[in-house]
Amino acid sequence: MEFFVYHRDRPASEGLRNQLVERHWSYMDQYAAELIARGPTFTDDDAPTGSVHIVDLPDPAAARAFAFDEPNYQAGVYRDVLIRRWRNLLGRTMWEFPGGRSGGNRYLVLGLGAVGDADLDVPPDTTDLIAYGPLLSDDGASRLGTAALVRAADPGAARAVLSPDRYADVEVHNWEFGGRR
Repeated sequence: MEFFVYHRDRPASEGLRNQLVERHWSYMDQYAAELIARGPTFTDDDAPTGSVHIVDLPDPAAARAFAFDEPNYQAGVYRDVLIRRWRNLLGRTMWEFPGGRSGGNRYLVLGLGAVGDADLDVPPDTTDLIAYGPLLSDDGASRLGTAALVRAADPGAARAVLSPDRYADVEVHNWEFGGRR
């Protein structure tokens, strides 16, 4: 089962986050084979705001353990955690993205509170899609939104990947490839 995990940083936690970077990476290294995508979100001034992990784990309990045993979470870096089942509609990892690790602006786009048929299909042009899939309930029966990692010219172009009228809210966050790979 695939899961989308988004840890959102607590205000003024950057110093603690920096102290724990090696512990965080070592923890994530244990999940290297299960990771589909990972990386930090940040402000326009490059201050960290969160951490995205899309991971293939056996069940919701394993996903919660993954999220809550993470060193930054344990130390209080994060203010909250979003954990949702996810479905990898592109069938690849971020490391298989043809556009590579760098070049262009990268974004996390979250469509939250799905209304009706919330972007059920992959957009026709996948050139700039790094990861794309629905956010689901633990049992996979209810669609709760959509999460996408995209390369785009700007936040507005990234937001356009989703249909805004199909969500209660659409968030766009600066994002970059994470990890040691």
